[in-house]
Amino acid sequence: MAVDFKDYYRILGVDRKADDKTIKSAYRRLARKHHPDVAKSKDSGERFKEISEAYEVLSDPEKRRRYDSLGPDWQRYAQAPPGPPGSGFRVEYGGDLGDVGDFSDFFRTIFGDLGAHTRRGSRGEGVRLDDLFERGPGSRGDDVQAGVEISLEEAYHGARKTFAMDLEEPCGTCHGAGNIKRQPCAACGGGGWQRARRQVDVKIPAGVKSGQRVRVSGEGAGAAGARGDLYLSVTVAPHPFFERKGDDVHLTLPITAPEAALGTTLEVPTLRGKVSMKVPAATSSGRTFRLPGYGMPRLRGAAAGDQLVAVKIVMPSDVTPAERELYERLRTLRADNPRAYLG
Repeated sequence: MAVDFKDYYRILGVDRKADDKTIKSAYRRLARKHHPDVAKSKDSGERFKEISEAYEVLSDPEKRRRYDSLGPDWQRYAQAPPGPPGSGFRVEYGGDLGDVGDFSDFFRTIFGDLGAHTRRGSRGEGVRLDDLFERGPGSRGDDVQAGVEISLEEAYHGARKTFAMDLEEPCGTCHGAGNIKRQPCAACGGGGWQRARRQVDVKIPAGVKSGQRVRVSGEGAGAAGARGDLYLSVTVAPHPFFERKGDDVHLTLPITAPEAALGTTLEVPTLRGKVSMKVPAATSSGRTFRLPGYGMPRLRGAAAGDQLVAVKIVMPSDVTPAERELYERLRTLRADNPRAYLG
C-alpha cells in the first residue's frame, strides 16, 4: 500500500523553524476551528485528526527530530537495513504500535516504536474544548512581558503605575468555546478569542534598578482566575544631575573659588530634599564628601546607600576690574613659589 508523505509543518501552517510556543498556538487555533463538537463540515473529523497528528509529532522533541531527519525521503530510510549501533535510528514496520490508534499509516510507519508516548488520541473524543483553552484543573494562561520607564525619584520612593494592555483573551460571550449552541459565536467570529484592553495597576517597589523585573501575579494572558503573570522590565530614566551607581547616588556640586578657599556651608539637593553640608577651608576641586544613608533604598529592607558629593570649583564667565585686582594681589603673595599650593 502506497503511503504519502505528510507535511506536518504545512498542516499546522508554521515555519520549519517555529518554536514550541508557535506550534502550540497554531494547533490550538486550528483544533478549535475543526473540533467535531464545533465544525459542521463532513471532513472536520478527518481534518481534526490530521491536525492532532501533526501536533503530536512537532510538539514532541524526539518525534520532531526523527521527522526532520527523514523528511520527504523517509521511504528510502525506512526500507534501508538497520545500521550499526550509533549510526542513527531505524524505522520498523509492523510490531506492537501501542496506543497510536487512529493515526495515519505514515505516522505508524515512522513512529511506531514511539507510539506508546502518545499523549492523546486523534479522533477528537479524547480532546475536550476546554483542553484547547488550557482551562483544566491547575492550568493557567501565558505569562506576559512588558516594559515600564520610571524616573529616579520614582525608583527612590516607589510608585504606582496604571496603564492599559491589549491582550488576546477568551471571548466573554462564548467563554472561549467559539460557539453558542453549536452556532459560531458572533462576538468573536467563532475563533473563541478576542482582543481586549485591560487596565493594570502596578506597585513599583522603592530601590528598583534598570533591568530588574517586577512580577504582577494573575495579570498575564488568559481568562480571569486562570491568567498567567505579568512581568514588567524596569528602566530608570537618566536624571539631569544625579547619577546612580549601584545603591549610591553621585552628585557634582559647583562652588566658587572663595567658598573653596575659605570654607562654607551649602544646601545640597538629595532625593529626600535639601540638606546642609559643611565644606571646610582649602577644599580642592574634585574632593568628594559622603552623606551616609542618602542613597537609594535597598530592596528587602536593607540599609540605604550613600550620596557622594564631588565639589567642582567654577569661575565666573567674566572677571571685573576689582576682582582682577584681588587676584593679582593673591598671586603676589606666593610670588616666590606660585605653584606650591598644588602640593
